Amino acid sequence: MNKEKINKYAYWKANLRIVSVLLFIWFVCSFGAGIIFSDLLDKIKIGGFPLGFWFAQQGSIIVFVIIIVIYCFLMNKLDKNFEASDD
Repeated sequence: MNKEKINKYAYWKANLRIVSVLLFIWFVCSFGAGIIFSDLLDKIKIGGFPLGFWFAQQGSIIVFVIIIVIYCFLMNKLDKNFEASDD
């Protein structure tokens, strides 16, 4: 393999690793905290509402927005490392 193919392979491998980790975090926060662990989390109150309800209604959306920001930061860093940025 030439160097360009190796760089493309390494770039996409790193890209898929980032996406996989962030999707797993989103799954745990939305499905896990909002549905699976909601009975356990309902014992904790935030603003008068059970934590399981809070995650199902608000928390997963907030976590998703934070994940988007983290994804943008990590992809910009990855692009600079592999010199793939448009700048």
